Amino acid sequence: MTLQPVILSGGSGTRLWPASRETYPKQLLPLTCNESLLQITALRLEGFAAEVAKPIVVTNEDYRFIIAEQMRQVGLGTDRIVLEPVGRNTAPAMQLAALLAGQEGADPVLLVMPADHIVTDLAAFQAALAEGFAQAGQGALVTFGVVPDRAETGYGYLRRGEPVAGATHACALAAFVEKPDAERAAHYVASGEYFWNAGIFMMKASVWRRAIEALCPGIAAACAQAMEGAARDADFVRVAKDAFAACPSDSIDYAVMEKLGDHPELGRAVVVPMNVGWSDVGAWDALWQVCAKDASGNVTRGEVMLEDTVDSLVFSHGRLVATVGVRDLVVVETPDAIMVADKSRAQDVKKIVGRLKAEGKSLAASHRKVYRPWGWYDSIDTGGRFQVKRIVVNPGAKLSLQMHHHRAEHWVVVSGTAEVTNGDRVMLLSENQSTYIPLGTTHRLANPGKVPLEIIEVQSGAYLGEDDIVRFEDTYGRST
Repeated sequence: MTLQPVILSGGSGTRLWPASRETYPKQLLPLTCNESLLQITALRLEGFAAEVAKPIVVTNEDYRFIIAEQMRQVGLGTDRIVLEPVGRNTAPAMQLAALLAGQEGADPVLLVMPADHIVTDLAAFQAALAEGFAQAGQGALVTFGVVPDRAETGYGYLRRGEPVAGATHACALAAFVEKPDAERAAHYVASGEYFWNAGIFMMKASVWRRAIEALCPGIAAACAQAMEGAARDADFVRVAKDAFAACPSDSIDYAVMEKLGDHPELGRAVVVPMNVGWSDVGAWDALWQVCAKDASGNVTRGEVMLEDTVDSLVFSHGRLVATVGVRDLVVVETPDAIMVADKSRAQDVKKIVGRLKAEGKSLAASHRKVYRPWGWYDSIDTGGRFQVKRIVVNPGAKLSLQMHHHRAEHWVVVSGTAEVTNGDRVMLLSENQSTYIPLGTTHRLANPGKVPLEIIEVQSGAYLGEDDIVRFEDTYGRST
């Protein structure tokens, strides 16, 4: 049997602001190491004792290019990045993946994982997967329960039933339980009969499709129509927008797993325990809990200097951050924002994001550094009628052929070689050379070399918004 990873990569991670933003959420960030949470999720199956297919990633239009690039960076480039035109929760996302995985008569075992979780004990994780894989191969619908180490009120719980005959740890899944209050959570943990619901599932593609068709025919029909009308576009599978927009929204838990007790003909519901150092990294305090700490209990990243600091998380993304005489703090610096919070109040960071949105500030949605399919740009400085950007173009990449109604641009090459289209002229510029793009002139920037191209762009004009772009041609299929 083949194991088919399915990585669900949506969500904005507002409680990890200012590092996580709507346009660049937590699953795309390197929070624990040099790889992003998405990348370490995909790499988690290296060495698994079964044939593992390249992942199916279910995401949306906004994240498509950076996800494709991050997957290529870790050697797992895939042409099966499924783009949802609207969010419809996890059950429709899994159904799209099951339909894609089942094309040409294949019937792999699906392993459905969120892209933004952390696992610190890889060997234990793969051992749990191996037991789930065996159960799924026999037709079971498997979920994985995290062995709790505290009475947590922020997670749903799974209650185990009788042990599965012949299995090492797998048990029948007796019930899903909603997030409890503190007293009930303490009872669950003390009983030893409950696990945290990690939102990780495993079953044959055919078993899932049969279950969703029986229990949620509306989801099954809408997803079938969406996939029938899907279009291939390089790495991406674009499902039909109108058909998918008509799909009911539901989670895997509610749509199928919680109903299996009344429908034994659809398969056995099984839970496999996991004691793997798991976290959903829901907020900064959760990240502090799972990361390696120094002798004073601190977690740091970037340019940080601590003096008499205890049990704190201090992250810098550029500038030096120094702390003196503090305890139980979260301090996160980015080029455009600094957030300081009591660690016990980390969940309330989302309130700041809510206020930023209410005030119409872009800091809730995007970073100063913005990723594009061709590379990235960083808005270094902005004034009333000017903006300065640092632009990096990947080798072989090019921006769209475009023009602006309201601004002119000066380009200075810092490193690499630039192929510049400026009106009717096409020229090559190297380090320290420059060009001027008058307002209304058709232009394009490309990198024909084998190393990144870096330029400084100075914009001047009455309006400098990103929506002042008229595209005539674009390698990446963008119209706006």
